[in-house]
Amino acid sequence: MSTPPRDLVGVGIGPFNLSLAALAHSLPGLSTAFYDRSPRFTWHPGLLLDDATVQVPFLADLVTLADPTSPWTFLNHLRARERLYPFYFAEHFHIRRTEYDAYCRWVADRLPVLHFGHHVDTVRWSPERALFEVDLTRLCPDGQAASTGRVHARHLVLGVGTEPRVPEPLRPLADAPGVPVIHSDDYLTHRDTLLAAGHITVVGTGQSGAEVFLDLLRHRPVGRERLHWIGRTGAFAPMEYSKLGLEHFTPDHTRYFHALPEPVRDRLVPAQWQLHKAIDAGTVAAIHDELYRRTLHGGWPDTVLTPAVHVRAAGRLGPARIELHLEHAVQHTRTRLTTDAVVLATGHRPRPLDHLLAPLDPHLRRDHAGRPRVDAHFRLDLDPAVTGSVYVQNAELHTHGVGAPDLGLAAWRSATILNHLTGRQAYPQPARTAFTTFGLHPGTPQVPPARRAVRLTPLADGT
Repeated sequence: MSTPPRDLVGVGIGPFNLSLAALAHSLPGLSTAFYDRSPRFTWHPGLLLDDATVQVPFLADLVTLADPTSPWTFLNHLRARERLYPFYFAEHFHIRRTEYDAYCRWVADRLPVLHFGHHVDTVRWSPERALFEVDLTRLCPDGQAASTGRVHARHLVLGVGTEPRVPEPLRPLADAPGVPVIHSDDYLTHRDTLLAAGHITVVGTGQSGAEVFLDLLRHRPVGRERLHWIGRTGAFAPMEYSKLGLEHFTPDHTRYFHALPEPVRDRLVPAQWQLHKAIDAGTVAAIHDELYRRTLHGGWPDTVLTPAVHVRAAGRLGPARIELHLEHAVQHTRTRLTTDAVVLATGHRPRPLDHLLAPLDPHLRRDHAGRPRVDAHFRLDLDPAVTGSVYVQNAELHTHGVGAPDLGLAAWRSATILNHLTGRQAYPQPARTAFTTFGLHPGTPQVPPARRAVRLTPLADGT
């Protein structure tokens, strides 16, 4: 891997770094390379259910909101596949998740700067070269190490994504072989096994939990559903999807949030859960419709839906049964639930960067909670001895707010990074993106001046 230094090396190839790679590809003279340990591009394959849609419009693809003339738009993907007219007549503003995955794979297959099957072991700063050193291991198709090497970069971007979050009481069961406790990320892989179980419990009241519950419900016999659905939130709440509510996912709100003091940001993020962790209203309606349909001939479906419940402890009852110890957050009552299988729709957490960034730790500045500081250009705050930049994607929820994991801000963030890296407006940014004015600006009058009276011009005859 004795190649000349790259201007930018990316670690991880998910949708966000794929967006960055696509936009960077159109900039002449910019040398980039992106690495991922996976053998090919994948995007939550365990949740690619047939009817599941992406929760942002198709315009929030990898590039359109930064450059609608890019060859990597979703519409150009349709044109290349001769599907543009069928899509036009289908009138789908929100596309299926499987279609978004196919679009991303179409882009990934055509970008020569992407290198799959490469694990990035560590990164360090070389003061002698004034470059980052990136140590890599090339992997065989079976995941075994084939060779090692090193590349150099003037700048880095980390887009290592997230990993499944497993509640601590359930971790021993989820890690044990042969125990039917699986994360929703692996749902489709295990769906047949789950459907064969006598009783199934879904934990988690967000979008993934709703989709898994609905899919299981549709595939269980009427009157013998034997499904439990529980979660911590106080209700099976619909996602905030009003037009002004969606303006929280604009660059305007991101800039406002970044400028707030750290303690204020830490209070806001959990309070805004319904903006990004609740359930799409269409999915809520589909669940209710399916439950209602099962009452048409009398009786109620054998289902239990209980919010405001968390799992205190869990254990095995013999070789095939699981016992969950539950507590209600409002009543403070406790009970036990015996089930045959558990699906953990408990979300994701940022993949740790500590091991990867260990050699950079002496240069890395952190906040009061020990988290890396991230500036307005999505750069880690490093001491001046490191003249290169380390950008991050979807690792800045604590500094940039709920828009960090949102696909709709991917192109804007990629453009922001490339503009800063190149030192020019490679992708011009809009000055304003929301009707909402977030915050008061000191010294700026907030009340418009009184409207001046209109002076009438006399007619020629004096009237």
